[in-house]
This record gives sequence, structure tokens and C-alpha cells, in this order.
Amino acid sequence: MTADPGLVTGGSGPATPPRVVIADDQALVRTGFSMILAADGIEVVAEVADGAQAIDAVRRTRPDVVLMDIRMPEIDGLEATRRILSSVKPDDSGAAPRIIILTTYDLDRYVYAALAAGASGFLLKDVSPEHLVAAVRLVRSGDALLAPSITRRLVERFAPRDEQAAILHRDLSALTPRELEVLQLLARGLSNAELAETLHLSETTVKTHVTRILSKLDLRDRAQAIVVAYESRLVTPGGHPQR
Repeated sequence: MTADPGLVTGGSGPATPPRVVIADDQALVRTGFSMILAADGIEVVAEVADGAQAIDAVRRTRPDVVLMDIRMPEIDGLEATRRILSSVKPDDSGAAPRIIILTTYDLDRYVYAALAAGASGFLLKDVSPEHLVAAVRLVRSGDALLAPSITRRLVERFAPRDEQAAILHRDLSALTPRELEVLQLLARGLSNAELAETLHLSETTVKTHVTRILSKLDLRDRAQAIVVAYESRLVTPGGHPQR
């Protein structure tokens, strides 16, 4: 399964080009991606070869987006993603970096692990130059790279099943009853238009609810919200909301 940046559309995002860190233990990959991004006016502020260097580079350069390989020496990409997103807070300097996981291994469990770690997307290394550029710009604008329906399938398959493993790690009590309802439906993969039709609301109102949910739960995008909805047992595998 290759993540297609066209699956989720977003706004135009900030006018300035994204600043990117590339973390991959293969020099040819780093060089190739850097050339592709530079040709589109995207600044690569650091190129590193392992997860430890990636963490340091993010702290030094404060990029908008990190292209993160999964399999690297010292610290792998998933662990580096967890450490970066737990240590760099959104209010430190505008926003936490968005992380796109890169891998040659097209395995669902890697996709789920990346989303659970807080990544905003997932690409195979044979991605086309056009899709690479589109992916960087998409996640920088605040959207997830994977469609909600794909995310839901992955979470249903890989989310913890036992109650002990599913301890609530975010306080859903911060949400209003309407926001909980929106989150339940969002976790089933509904688009804003489908949410609006189901709840008999305008799309503008739905977007406001989604924005408030992400803000209250300190989430980066809809894909991460779906992970939280399942792992907190607000929704159970099979798509049935908890009542």
C-alpha cells in the first residue's frame, strides 16, 4: 500500500516554503530527496544518517517537516519520531514538526506504528518526485497524508485489544457531548461532508468541531484523532461507538 498525497486534501498552508530535515542512513536517498525538494523551492536544512542525529537536527533547526526513515542505526525512525514529538512542544516556536515516515517495507504494521508514534504520514521510498513534494507541502499545511478510511482499517487491525493495554492516555472529558459524537463518526472514516449530512450540520460547523477536538486533545491531524478514538475505546474495532 503506497500512501497517496491526493487522498487527503488541505488548504494552501503558509506562503513560505517548508523547511525540511531528511533522516536516512542511505546517502543516495538523502541526496536524491534533497535534490527533488530543492528543485521545487523547498529548503533542506539538514541531512542526517540516524535517529539520534535526527533528534539533534530537529532541536537545532526547528524544521516544518521531517522525512524519517524507519530502519536506521543507533535509534530507529519510529523511536526518533516519538522522542521528537514528545520533546518539541507546539508552543516552543510556533508548531511541532510534522513527520513523514519513509520505508522500503510496505507493511501495515509499520504504518500503524508510525501513526501511533505521532507521524502525519507514510511514504515508500520509491515515491515519485511529484508525490514527495506534494506530501511535504500537504503535511506542512496541517493535514494527514493517509485517508481516514485507511487509517481506520489500520487501527482496527493493530490497536490494543485488551483493556489494560487500552488505558486512556488523553482526557476525553475535555470534549463536549457533540465533540465526542463528531470524534466517534470521524473515527469511522467519515469526511467533513459526510459528518455534516449525518449530524444535520453545515460543513463549516463540522470543521469548527474537528478543529476544537484536535486542539483540546493536542492532536496534529485527523489520522491521529482516529488512533486516539480507538486506543481510548471511544470506538471499538468493527466501527461501533461505545455508549
